[in-house]
Amino acid sequence: MPITDKDGNSLTQTEILTKIVGRINAIYLELVTGWLWWCVGFIPFHSIRTFFYRAFGLQIGEGSTIHMMARIYDPRHIKIGTGTLVGEKATLDGRKQLPNSQGGLIIGNHVDIASEVMIWTSEHDIHSIDMKPIEAKVIVEDYVFIGPRAIILPGVTIGKGAIVAAGAIVTKNVEPGSIVAGTPAKEISKRKLSEYKYKLGRPRLFQ
Repeated sequence: MPITDKDGNSLTQTEILTKIVGRINAIYLELVTGWLWWCVGFIPFHSIRTFFYRAFGLQIGEGSTIHMMARIYDPRHIKIGTGTLVGEKATLDGRKQLPNSQGGLIIGNHVDIASEVMIWTSEHDIHSIDMKPIEAKVIVEDYVFIGPRAIILPGVTIGKGAIVAAGAIVTKNVEPGSIVAGTPAKEISKRKLSEYKYKLGRPRLFQ
């Protein structure tokens, strides 16, 4: 009896093997996501959380921290620079699972990401007959500030020193030094700083 996919199409042995490997990888990533969220994310010590994030492949620079209850998808493809703060209950999406994927997440140095910000690198193609997934890299350059509950969608680059207002939904690239707000986010002003040399304060204890 032939093995078929969800649409009833017969699969070759190579396709079956590919699907098995893909399913195992998906289950592994789901377990990692759950572990980092429920077990690691509630540990009230920055150094311990950072140890586990690094152990599962997330690259995080010196002086950077992720506050409690963050949800992290595929940490193997997330890179965070130095002196960066990620607020509590943030979502960091590093998924890069599709063939020839352009996904992954890069966050620069001295970036301030507020609480409950969501950064997505994967979404559905709403014009596809089967709603297939799309993965596109997100880059957050140095000295960016992203306000609480902002949403960054796949494929976006946020330029150096840019400001994303609270609750904004960023659907396209943000120019360096721009201040954007709204749904979808649009430029409302320019930052007055021309050089960025500051360092963010220390992370709050037990958060």
